[in-house]
Amino acid sequence: MNGYHSVFLVGPMGAGKTTIGRMLAVELGLPFKDTDKEIEDRTGADIAWIFDVEGEQGFRDRESAMLADLTGNSAIVLATGGGIVLREENRHLLRSRGFVVYLETSVEQQIERTARDRKRPLLQTEEPKRVLKQLMEIRAPLYQSVADLLISTDAQTPRLVAREIAAHFSKSTASI
Repeated sequence: MNGYHSVFLVGPMGAGKTTIGRMLAVELGLPFKDTDKEIEDRTGADIAWIFDVEGEQGFRDRESAMLADLTGNSAIVLATGGGIVLREENRHLLRSRGFVVYLETSVEQQIERTARDRKRPLLQTEEPKRVLKQLMEIRAPLYQSVADLLISTDAQTPRLVAREIAAHFSKSTASI
């Protein structure tokens, strides 16, 4: 742990970052933020529209700027977008500014949890399972490289995961 008092949740789409993040924020008494929601709120456009108009690169630029802003000052619980770990600058910010939790989930769970979600640009394809497998191959090692803690969300309720993270976070901050 690095002296900061924030928790950053990383992992693939459908891992439960937002749901667990909200519960964890209540457990820890910290404000909750979500990078994607903050981008949407500040731009007035949804993520899918930004992808359409600016492409993935444009979205990633916005995402990096938002991460730098949100992790800069106060203690928070932050749910990040699934691709935030793709840029080294983001991995550095995550590692250096907070306690990073990798919420791991199976591709099967991702399919189940995102099946009806039309707001995920990378899944608007004929073969979402293939896309999710490809993303996992690329991103899983990056999630692991930044994580202080790895928790599988497949067989646990969000509340139990939030409590487990809170316990680990409290132990890590007690040693500062």
